[in-house]
Parts: sequence; structure tokens; C-alpha cells
Amino acid sequence: MVRRETKIMQTIEQCKEKYEHYKASGLKLDMSRGKPAVDQLDLSRALLSLPGQDDGCLLENGVDCRNYGLPAGLPAMRALFAEILGVQPENVIAGGNSSLNMMFDTVAQAFSKGICGGRPWCGEKVKFLCPAPGYDRHFGITEYFGIEMINIPIGADGPDMDIVERYVENDASVKGIWCVPKYSNPTGITYSDETVRRFARLKPKADDFRIFWDNSYVLHDISNTPDTLLNLYDEAEKCGNADIVFLFTSTSKITFPGAGVACVAASPKNVEWLLSRIQYQTIGPDKLNQLRHLRMLPDLEAVRAQMARHRAIIQPKFEMVLSAFEDGLKGLSGVSWTKPNGGYFISLDLPRGCASRAVALAKEAGLVLTPAGATFPYGRDPEDANIRVAPTYPSLPELEKALELMICCVRLALNKIEFSDSVNFGQRLQKYQIPT
Repeated sequence: MVRRETKIMQTIEQCKEKYEHYKASGLKLDMSRGKPAVDQLDLSRALLSLPGQDDGCLLENGVDCRNYGLPAGLPAMRALFAEILGVQPENVIAGGNSSLNMMFDTVAQAFSKGICGGRPWCGEKVKFLCPAPGYDRHFGITEYFGIEMINIPIGADGPDMDIVERYVENDASVKGIWCVPKYSNPTGITYSDETVRRFARLKPKADDFRIFWDNSYVLHDISNTPDTLLNLYDEAEKCGNADIVFLFTSTSKITFPGAGVACVAASPKNVEWLLSRIQYQTIGPDKLNQLRHLRMLPDLEAVRAQMARHRAIIQPKFEMVLSAFEDGLKGLSGVSWTKPNGGYFISLDLPRGCASRAVALAKEAGLVLTPAGATFPYGRDPEDANIRVAPTYPSLPELEKALELMICCVRLALNKIEFSDSVNFGQRLQKYQIPT
């Protein structure tokens, strides 16, 4: 027993030494957001010179992209997004650079005008279902509008559909649900076919209930065996249920996050409703930006080639994280992490009450992680256990340092005991889950 205690003490002392070293080194690393790295942004530098003077700004039908018009976006842009999402071009509205902006505006329109002739949400009791851990900016939109958020557990197949169905089909105040169905943020899981079918078959108590299907990572594979996602719109259409679906995606992590193109896709009824706002909101989107994207990425084949270039940069970073966690965290009781086939995140779970401490330790030593709790509604993780790991932005050498520090912080956060106390050592190991 003395030998075991000595070994554990040595491990913790080594972590403390490494931690103090990084703390004194003036390290400044930020892994708080899932941002493309500089070399990923450089893949789209051609956009900066498009459309060139010799390329022209006229479409085949004579429309001048420099002028007003086409509130639903360029026809070819709508067609490209339609192919990406598996819908028809007439189902697509191509807009500005941000799909999050389009989600926000959709919720705002529901509040001010109601959905498709329904009662405005303003003044009503409105609830949204929030699979968690999930995307913090989704939760930010709902909190901004004062919408009550309900945590829905998410597993390997997606949200717990028994709970989803119970709420949606029995509570008329439940107006929506947020979903990142492929390579979910932050867990990296992809919804199973059965989960998608159950979404498509929902029979909402509220006529104006909508699924906000944020398919941000539809093309963002990093594995030789990528996940496949069943087409929700097709499945819902088969059930006569197409009106409950809003689909969103963008080129944010395909070209430039700050200067890409976003879209919403929906049923004809919903598209008409959305355009009833957009026609007053703008005389047309940035058609030159849509045109330059089409000149660089004219079809789905070109988009897939671009994503292969992204994968070559991102994949080694994910492999480095998973290898480091395997070496440094394997065997820690209550510690687990996801192994996604794509997307931008790895989800790290710690024992209850440890995530905030680990994140705070990292920040003190110069490594900024996503705040503990950010992946839950209202920023509150009831277990204080989840940490979103975003490997893409740092360089590989920076990421290596960050991971060594992160693992030290996790181990120190788990070390809640003083070995000099008089409690039986074996009992302390069991109580605090300290690994050997």
C-alpha cells in the first residue's frame, strides 16, 4: 500500500511541476472556440481576387450581381446548397455569411409575426428543447428571447427521443428543438437513422413547432469511415410532415468563417413565410460573395475536394488529442471522451464537480478552454463534468503543449485529497477516484 501511495504522489508531483513550468512560461493559447486555423483559411485565398475584372459579374440570365435583386440568392448558389443538403433548389434561400444569423432571424420572425399565420410567440409561453451537451450559441439565441430551455440528454444515437416525443406531443408551449445532427457540437456523434425517422414522425401539440436542424458539419469528415446522416427532409416529406423542418448550413468552415455564404432550406410553405420577412429586410444578399464562391467552388465535387484539403490539416490534430488522452487519461475513473469521425470538437467528461476546476487551472497557466458549463443551457452543467475540446485552431506544436498542460490540469482537478491526512489510503482512493 505504501508503494501505491508513493507512486500516486510521484505522478501528482510531476503534474504539479509541469503545471508550474507552464504557468511561469507565459503561455498564451486559446482553444475556446472551434475556429479554422490560419493554414485552413489560406485554402480559400483565391476568393480574395474573385470575381476578377475579366470574369464578369453577369449571370447567364443577364442578372448583374453588382446590383439589387434576388432576395433568395443566386440560383446556382441555391442549387449547390440543395445538392449539399439533399433538397430541391426551390427549397433553399441563400443569404449572407452566417447561418446563426438566419436562425436568429427565424426565431425573431416567429416572435413578431408568428409562423405561417400562427400566433406571434411574443407574449406567449415558449419553450425549446435543448439536447445537451450542445452548441452554446443556440442556447444564447433562446436565452436572448427569454425562451425557457429544457435539457434533453444526448447519447450515441442522438437526443433521447422518448423524452423529446413526450414534450413535443403533449406540451403546446414547446415550439422548437435545436439539433446539430452530424458530428454534433460538442460530442461529435451523428444521429442514427432511427432517431432521424422519429424526428420526421413527430406529431407536435403546437402547430408552429419547428425542428432547427443545424447541419453545420454535413461535409466535415476526418475519417476513412465517415458517418452518414439520413435525410430528415425526405423522411418528413414521406410522413406529410415537411413543414416542421428548418435546415441550416453554411460555408463557414469550408471557406472563410467571416465571409462565407449561409442558407436555410425548408418546405415551400416555410420558404414563402421566410421570404415574407426577407423581402422587407433586404433588397438582396451579397451576390458578389455568392458569385465568388461559385467561381471557386462551382459544384459539389469541387466542395468535396476543398474539404479533403481541410481534412489533411485537421485530422492530425484530432489524432494528437486522442493519442494524448489515451496516454495521459486512460484508466482515470469517471473520465471519458468521444472519438468523432468528423466535425470540430471532442467532448471530454470528468467526474462530477471537476470540470470548472480543470478549466480554471488551465486558464491560470495560460490555456483558455471553453468555459465549463457552456455546452448546457444557461451555462450551467448540472454535473460540472463536461469540457469541450477544440483542437483545430492551434498549430501542432502549440496543440502538443496545450494537451500536456490540459492533462496536468485534469489530474490536479481530480486530486482532491491531501496524502498527509489520517484517512485510510485505500478509502481515499475509492472516494476520490484517484488512479494508480
